[in-house]
Amino acid sequence: MNEENDPLLLDHEVDGIRELDNNLPRWWVWLFNLTIIFAVVYMGYYHVIGAGDLQVPAYQKEWQKGEALKAAALARFEAALGTLEPSKDPAVLAQGQHTFVTLCAPCHRADGGGLVGPNLCDDYWIHGSNFVDNVRTILNGVPEKGMLTWKGVLKPNEIHAVASYIYTLRGTHPSNPKPPENQQQPEKPSAFE
Repeated sequence: MNEENDPLLLDHEVDGIRELDNNLPRWWVWLFNLTIIFAVVYMGYYHVIGAGDLQVPAYQKEWQKGEALKAAALARFEAALGTLEPSKDPAVLAQGQHTFVTLCAPCHRADGGGLVGPNLCDDYWIHGSNFVDNVRTILNGVPEKGMLTWKGVLKPNEIHAVASYIYTLRGTHPSNPKPPENQQQPEKPSAFE
């Protein structure tokens, strides 16, 4: 057959290449048509009728469910506070140490000797020296003294783990500790106040 008379060849050419006039495969045409149908149904369902949740409302619903789960877990944890005992499990204490070094050491030093925050190794504790008081202090913080509220940041098991680890620091003797808070001198007002 002569190339000039071939009905599949179009009459234009670029760089010596002539374009063929082939039909697309049927499966490809059906797939293309299905994507168009899907796009129309999707647009109608989500954007015209508004029957389905878009990304932001769907996220907000999931976030509210997560917040409800967190609130329920914290409520159970706070209800059980009176019966909590420090853990002696090495895995829990290791988790507590990791949390303490990561989040608490900037104020209390890695050895618990105290920097901006108080010394955690002595026996003088302003907000209560028993384990449950320590858990409450970590949970609710002491905002007026700069102690953060960890209730919304740490999970209940993490709060228990870090409180258990802090409990092991009592009676230790870190190098150059901050004096107990009942022995600290009150700060003198500056000349500029």
